[in-house]
Amino acid sequence: MPNKKSAERRVRISERNRLYNRYWTTRCKTALKRLMEAVDSRDSEAAVQSFNVAQSVIDKAVVKGVMHRNTATRRKKLMARCLKSLSAEGGEA
Repeated sequence: MPNKKSAERRVRISERNRLYNRYWTTRCKTALKRLMEAVDSRDSEAAVQSFNVAQSVIDKAVVKGVMHRNTATRRKKLMARCLKSLSAEGGEA
């Protein structure tokens, strides 16, 4: 337990920030999982839609300071690569 008033305030603030960060982190992970499910089911329309949603969510997390911009870029690159592999397989079939 904190002994000073400022320490008590920091505990409250850090808990509030933890919940906020967890919300956005979970939202990013869920968007990425939905994209991967669409790619696995080979549904190109759903994959493109999921890609756009996931990209938007990741960009919002960066703006809010939850995710580092390099991490966001790396994840978006991974998503684009998965989406591109889906379109490449569709073109060969």
